[in-house]
Amino acid sequence: MVDHTQALSFGAAAAEYDRFRPHYPEPALRWALDGLTGTPVRVVDLGAGTGILTRGVLALGHEVTPVEPDPGMRAQLDATTPGTTALAGSAEAVPLPDGAADAVLVGQAYHWFDRDRAHAEIARLLRPGGTFAPVWNTRDERVGWVAELGRIAHMGDNAGNVIERYTDFGPEFQPIEVGEFSHSTTLTPDDVVALIRTRSYWLTAPAEERRKVERELRELLATHPDLAGRETVELPYRTIVLRARRR
Repeated sequence: MVDHTQALSFGAAAAEYDRFRPHYPEPALRWALDGLTGTPVRVVDLGAGTGILTRGVLALGHEVTPVEPDPGMRAQLDATTPGTTALAGSAEAVPLPDGAADAVLVGQAYHWFDRDRAHAEIARLLRPGGTFAPVWNTRDERVGWVAELGRIAHMGDNAGNVIERYTDFGPEFQPIEVGEFSHSTTLTPDDVVALIRTRSYWLTAPAEERRKVERELRELLATHPDLAGRETVELPYRTIVLRARRR
């Protein structure tokens, strides 16, 4: 069941979301679009948020149309992504014609979709042979302090274990291929706290719970042997890409 309160909670923290959420590594985006012909490739960024993925794909020289339901997120995208205007729309209702895209990418949002309706809409948007590829940055919780960070901040990703959870995109798509890429972001302890404040759990939690999370998080940053006394920390990520061709 999709929690629409959480799904549409991010607009209130759009500027912080754009500043502190990690980018998508270039090799992951190149892999997502590998094998598509045409220059530039026509990409729809579905659930585009503040444009983090849009800017990554634009940097590769492709044409991107971002689509985002939250007006706060669209405003931030428009402000930070010159020459691009986000369309108001959802994964289940995209204001674009049939076959308008060579690829539909989704950054950090697929787990919010009504999957059956979204799959049909994405298939409509894609030309035959086009690519659908959701992408997730997931914290690498094989690192001890990162796992503790997730526990404190209730950061069990809504995406879950996407490789096990999402095994097909419906009858319009060929079998899913999986790509995994590693990268990290450099953050100060205050940045880590600011990152937590962009999470849906924190944004929708009562004030008392927010204070508890922040207090425990600052204690972790001040006392964990891998973090204590450091001006910056490296937060490691695993970027997962699920890629499938439209039949």
